[in-house]
Amino acid sequence: MDTLLKTHNKIQFLHPIHGVADKVSSFGSFKGRNFESKSQFKKPHIKFGKGLCVKASSGALLELVPETKKENLDFELPLYNPSKGVVVDLAVVGGGPAGLAVAQQVSEAGLSVCSIDPSPKLIWPNNYGVWVDEFEAMDLLDCLETTWSGAVVYIDDKTTKDLHRPYGRVNRKQLKSKMMQKCITNGVKFHQAKVLKVIHEESKSLLICNDGVTIQAAVVLDATGFSRCLVQYDKQYNPGYQVAYGILAEVEEHPFDVDKMVFMDWRDAHLNNNKELKERNGKIPTFLYAMPFSSQRIFLEETSLVARPGLPMRDIQERMVARLNHLGIKVKSIEEDEHCVIPMGGPLPVLPQRVVGIGGTAGMVHPSTGYMVARTLAAAPIVANAIVQYLGSDRGVRGNDLSAEVWKDLWPIERRRQREFFCFGMDILLKLDLHSTRRFFDAFFNLEPRYWHGFLSSRLFLPELVSFGLALFYHASNTSRLEIMAKGTLPLVNMVNNLLKDKE
Repeated sequence: MDTLLKTHNKIQFLHPIHGVADKVSSFGSFKGRNFESKSQFKKPHIKFGKGLCVKASSGALLELVPETKKENLDFELPLYNPSKGVVVDLAVVGGGPAGLAVAQQVSEAGLSVCSIDPSPKLIWPNNYGVWVDEFEAMDLLDCLETTWSGAVVYIDDKTTKDLHRPYGRVNRKQLKSKMMQKCITNGVKFHQAKVLKVIHEESKSLLICNDGVTIQAAVVLDATGFSRCLVQYDKQYNPGYQVAYGILAEVEEHPFDVDKMVFMDWRDAHLNNNKELKERNGKIPTFLYAMPFSSQRIFLEETSLVARPGLPMRDIQERMVARLNHLGIKVKSIEEDEHCVIPMGGPLPVLPQRVVGIGGTAGMVHPSTGYMVARTLAAAPIVANAIVQYLGSDRGVRGNDLSAEVWKDLWPIERRRQREFFCFGMDILLKLDLHSTRRFFDAFFNLEPRYWHGFLSSRLFLPELVSFGLALFYHASNTSRLEIMAKGTLPLVNMVNNLLKDKE
């Protein structure tokens, strides 16, 4: 979806996806599982059109992918001096959007901050899409590179939904530059390294880095994403996975309106002449997500919303090639490609614990949609304010007690209940085939905008979510209602049990 983790740096995926032996990427101190290089893909014949057999494959598409070029910001970073042996107020591990946002805001309050990242000046390779109102609320409109007046959803060949909600693509260079400049102005120090482990003492923690440097900090923030580098979990981790393959391409032409982005395209006529692919798509469907920048330049991404186990990347690439051929989209060149794997749902980390988390490492990905960036950027002030409030006070709150207060503010009971409902939604989506998925989103986007806006942007809490669920059931077709009851009863029981167990 719009805040997919889309990267190029190879990382080790801690919780392997069955059948996926492809390239995943990220920023920060992720560790990676190697993916197949383009030379390892076979080039099968895939049929398209009326009996026409076209030599097209994911391998052929990948031949157009250029070598990844790493671009760094032109900043002189103030570096952390380990010889002084000072204890900084906050050490932020990971230089992604969430980590830098917290570093910026804590340092604005006059506290000392050290940001630790193996490539602190590297421009994030991720492409982020967001609803414009989300970035407007955070005064980040100047960090949107392109905006569209609205979005469109293709349910099938006959049904289309026009979403009257502006959408934008984030200018990742501008966003990181803005954050880095504020951090530098506020006195944040930077250290280029990976954190290997952390040792906790009563009132401070020792971060051991791979370059032999030890950094002492009163508070440690893990902002490393899905690597879960320092934050601890104590429950079995069995999430759903959102998997996607995307390309930013120059094309001869495309059929989409350049004033609207394509939020979801569930049509499957492109698979009519490939029985095997059509059957696979019928069981676990994928959709097209597209950002048309002009009539010849477009971002195209084939996405599996959520599956357990995740779909193999090659499968998704084959479906994309079939779709592009059917739409008559001829790719002339590819500026960049993205391989995305996002764990969704699963348990929250141990609450509380000594290391504070934010973003993917803290379980903040939307379990039903894969949304993360806007949510974590909105949570950054909450984390920062809690750290400033307790660390800068005269109440002597330190160590475990301080971290507990920050976790309490990050995951209050209403947010935990909200997430439980979103996990319930994910559990239903996991069970839907293509036709059921179409019926579901047909009803979803027929809701009053406040409902689907609020659901996608994590603005609805449990009372509103109950109303949302009832409204969705009311707008659903009779067939969809039966499906929701049949496939949602057990997840509903599990959700209610978990809500009853979760106390203040």
